[in-house]
Amino acid sequence: MAKNMVESIESIQQFLQAFQKKFCGAMSALDGNQSFVEDAWQKSEHGSLRGHGVSYVLEQGAVFERAGVNFSSVQGDALPQAATAARTDLAGASFAAVGVSIVMHPLNPYAPTSHANVRYLEATSAQGKKIWWFGGGFDLTPYYGFEQDCIEWHRAAQSACAPLDQQAYVRFKKWADDYFYLKNRNEQRGIGGIFYDDLCTPNFAECFAFMQRVAEQYLTVYLSLVQRRKDHPYAQRERDFQLIRRGRYVEFNLLYDRGTLFGLQSGGRTESILVSLPPTVQWAYDRSYPADSAEAQLTNYFLQPRDWLAEF
Repeated sequence: MAKNMVESIESIQQFLQAFQKKFCGAMSALDGNQSFVEDAWQKSEHGSLRGHGVSYVLEQGAVFERAGVNFSSVQGDALPQAATAARTDLAGASFAAVGVSIVMHPLNPYAPTSHANVRYLEATSAQGKKIWWFGGGFDLTPYYGFEQDCIEWHRAAQSACAPLDQQAYVRFKKWADDYFYLKNRNEQRGIGGIFYDDLCTPNFAECFAFMQRVAEQYLTVYLSLVQRRKDHPYAQRERDFQLIRRGRYVEFNLLYDRGTLFGLQSGGRTESILVSLPPTVQWAYDRSYPADSAEAQLTNYFLQPRDWLAEF
C-alpha cells in the first residue's frame, strides 16, 4: 500500500507542476505586459516541516495587479491543527502534501478576483494507519456583479463535478457557500463555486481525475471572464469600491482560510502564503451606498447564496 501511495503522489506532483506552468502561460499572455517571475524555494527542516516548491508571481501588469500561483510539496512529522480540527483521529500524524494554490487580483474593478486550490494529502497515524484524500475547489469574488458571469462560472463548476456523481455539484456548491462566509460581517465573500475536502471515494483514480477537471475548468472559465471584463471603463468611484471590498478578502484569508492557517501553522513559507493578499486595499469606516446603486446590488443580490443554474 505504501508503495502505491508513493507512486500516486509523484503522478499528482507531475500533473500539478505542468498545470501551474500552463496556467501561468495563459494568464501571462492575457496580461500582455508582465510575465510571471519564478521563485523556486527549498525548505530544510523547520521544526517538523521540510519540502520544496515554486511560486510564480506577476505584479503591476496591464490586467493583473497581482497574481500568485504556488506549487508546494511538503512533508511533516505532525499535521497542523488546521488539518485535524475535523479529524481528531489524525492528531500527531505524519504527512505529505502537494498542491497548487492560485489567487488572481485584476486591476479593473469589473474583472473579478478569483481563487482556486487543488491539493492531495496522505497521512500516517501514530498507530500506523495510512489514509489519503483530495481537496480544493474554486470560487469567484466580483466587485461588480454580472449574471452572465455567475452562470458561466457555476456551469463550469457543474461540468467539473458531473462525472464524479450527479449530486457532487450540489454538495460542493453548498460547501463553498458555507465555507466562503465572513462570520464577522455576516456576508458571503463572493458568489461561491465549489469547495471539497477529505475526498477519497469512489477510488483514487476517479478522485485524481476530478482534481484534473477542477483545474482545467477553472483555467477555461476564469480566462473567459477576465477577457470579457478587463477593458470595461471605470472611474475612481469603482476603484475605491474595489479596494474596500478587497478588505473583505483580506479579512477572510487571515481569519478563516484553512489553507492560510495550514501554511502558517506548519511553518510554511510566508511569502508564498501571503501572496494571496491584494497589493492595495482600504478599510473605510461604515461606508454605505444608495440602495439602487451597483455597489449596493453586489451585497443585496449577487452575494446572496442562490442556485445560479436554476434561476436563469
